[in-house]
Amino acid sequence: MKTEELKRADWWEPASDGKILCTLCPRYCTIGEGQPGFCFIRKNIDGVLYSTGYGHPTGFAIDPIEKKPLNHFLPGSNILSFGTAGCNLGCRFCQNWLTSKAKLDDINSYTATPEDVVDLAKRHNVPSIAYTYNDPTIFGEYVIDVSRLGRSEGIKSIMVTAGYIDKNARKDVYKYIDAANVDIKAFTERFYKKLTLSSLSSVLDTLVWLKNDTDIWIEITTLLIPGKNDSANEIKTECNWIVENLGDSVPIHFTAFHPEFKMKDVSATPASTLSMAQEIASSEGIKYCYVGNVHDSKGQTTYCPKCKTALIKRDWHSVLSNKLIDGKCVECGEKIDGHFC
Repeated sequence: MKTEELKRADWWEPASDGKILCTLCPRYCTIGEGQPGFCFIRKNIDGVLYSTGYGHPTGFAIDPIEKKPLNHFLPGSNILSFGTAGCNLGCRFCQNWLTSKAKLDDINSYTATPEDVVDLAKRHNVPSIAYTYNDPTIFGEYVIDVSRLGRSEGIKSIMVTAGYIDKNARKDVYKYIDAANVDIKAFTERFYKKLTLSSLSSVLDTLVWLKNDTDIWIEITTLLIPGKNDSANEIKTECNWIVENLGDSVPIHFTAFHPEFKMKDVSATPASTLSMAQEIASSEGIKYCYVGNVHDSKGQTTYCPKCKTALIKRDWHSVLSNKLIDGKCVECGEKIDGHFC
């Protein structure tokens, strides 16, 4: 592909010996001539960094928004989902590794301008667009252009991300974002270093910034992996941190791991672990906690934190009933945190 057909990247600076320092995420790759960064889709060509993933999604889907997962942002609505190749993390347990660990020339990608993406959302009459499948941080320029155009057309934008992004770059990437689901993959630096090749502290910093410095609605997901991050003590520590730093109204989703990628020797998460995590979250004061990747209607239902009425009943990613009235409990009138139709 000719350079005039590529998107010149943001967030980089020249380094020594013709190399480039990418400043998009805390990995801060130093990239040699003709080489891509860790994420595969940011490449040094003649001393200039290009985003080779810009305008080249690996596919589109219309999903229920609960699949992201978001339970308190337009529940029951559909969302246009897309991503590109590559990722800036190295998770050994990746559940989407066919795309996140692929290079653009390893897979069949499409061509879609920001206008094409927004037009597709409008054509399918969906109220929002999700940047997902791989981590949208690495195609930040594409996110900005699609989300800016989407906002002008009244279409919401949602980041589904690991939150591993530079402090300055995130101000640009999230400028037109309305909601985000951020992974807390575990609550130890050892897990992050060994199994994701990234850092927990950077992710927590992103979450605090999202909560305190933006109006973006956030929810959190933790994939519980047997023997790796599923101890009662670690779950309790995570929940305590959330309450103390983000408040008690940020929903958290504990989801089941299925053997995949480089961790096929680890068993799937038992339902009892998910139930334990949900009980811990509740006991630590978190108002809204859900389980995922399993059929568990009780564990996926939104309850009024005041009177405990079942308000939004779900099974897997389907909304079975919704008793909210103007975002409030039908029984006691308690306002439920979130953005509702």
